[in-house]
Amino acid sequence: MTDMLTPEMTRIIRTYTAGMVATVNPDGSPAVSPKGTFVVVDGNRIGFGNIRSPGTLANLQRNANVEVCFLDVLTRKSVRIAGTAEIMEFATADQDIRSCFQDVWSEYLPHMTELVVITINSAGLILSPAYDVGYTEEDLASSYRSKLAST
Repeated sequence: MTDMLTPEMTRIIRTYTAGMVATVNPDGSPAVSPKGTFVVVDGNRIGFGNIRSPGTLANLQRNANVEVCFLDVLTRKSVRIAGTAEIMEFATADQDIRSCFQDVWSEYLPHMTELVVITINSAGLILSPAYDVGYTEEDLASSYRSKLAST
């Protein structure tokens, strides 16, 4: 199977580990919640540790379809992922999945009640319209660093 994540997408997720997770509430309305413990499991799966996400987990138990967006604020690039979530206990997750979380989030493991692993159905890199008018990644990063320094 071909990897859904490109090297650039993987870099963004690993650098900016907070993803905005979109699920569906029981009444059909959207629910978006930030999750800060994301890992790249492999080229076709990402996951996050559940620390305080009762609404997100309840929504995923009813409907496992999920979308996640990661944003590289400096370069104004984002990764949008759609997939299917599986909720699992840490102890019953396969060793590859457990290792991903242990390697990146070991200090948070005692606080994680479940792991949520998302099998990716689609993934896309989204670029700011600024690229369309000729700005480069370096231009945008430099501009945003200046903006941050002035605040």
